[in-house]
Formats: sequence, C-alpha cells, structure tokens
Amino acid sequence: MSVKLKTKRAAAKRFKKTGTGKLVRHKAYKSHILTKKTTKRKRNLRKATTVDATNVATMKKVLPYL
Repeated sequence: MSVKLKTKRAAAKRFKKTGTGKLVRHKAYKSHILTKKTTKRKRNLRKATTVDATNVATMKKVLPYL
C-alpha cells in the first residue's frame, strides 16, 4: 500500500512550475522599508526568478505533486 503525501500549503502558494519543469518564485525584500531602496533595486525585485538548484530537492519533498 502506497502512502499519500501531503503538500505543504504555504509552499504551494509561493511556487509554480514552468513548462520545462523548473520552479519559479518571487523575490524577497519588496514588502516594506522601500524608501531607502533604489528604484532600480525595487524594479528588479518585481521580476520572478527560478529556484536555485541547491534547493530543488527540498522543494520536491515539500511539493510532491507539483
């Protein structure tokens, strides 16, 4: 009998899978204390980025059905 795995809901809300199978995340440090950050820095924080290869194995455990 196989065991069903539970998805970590907090992670499911924060990560999406691309067509090629990579994980996409949004960048941190964009929620508050924005006056001291430059416009260029804030603009770059808007963009989504892929999850680093060192974290992919952990993410696959947390999101087993993604």
